[in-house]
Amino acid sequence: MNVQLADVMVHIDQNLSPEQRSLIEMTLRAMDGVVSVRNPDDRPHLSVIEYVPEKTSSQAILSAVTGRGVHAELIGL
Repeated sequence: MNVQLADVMVHIDQNLSPEQRSLIEMTLRAMDGVVSVRNPDDRPHLSVIEYVPEKTSSQAILSAVTGRGVHAELIGL
């Protein structure tokens, strides 16, 4: 089985509390097709999401983040 994966970086414009960051991370992890979410403490504005493009898209990932009421944009890798 050959699964193709893609990465996308999301930049969050606001300073979020650890609880808000955790909620966004849980939201992303619950999406069908999302394989991993990395949001390092030393770069709280950046999240790198690995996903299966056949199951979701970078736009759907961005919508999940902005749907939590934060301002964010995609950064290409």
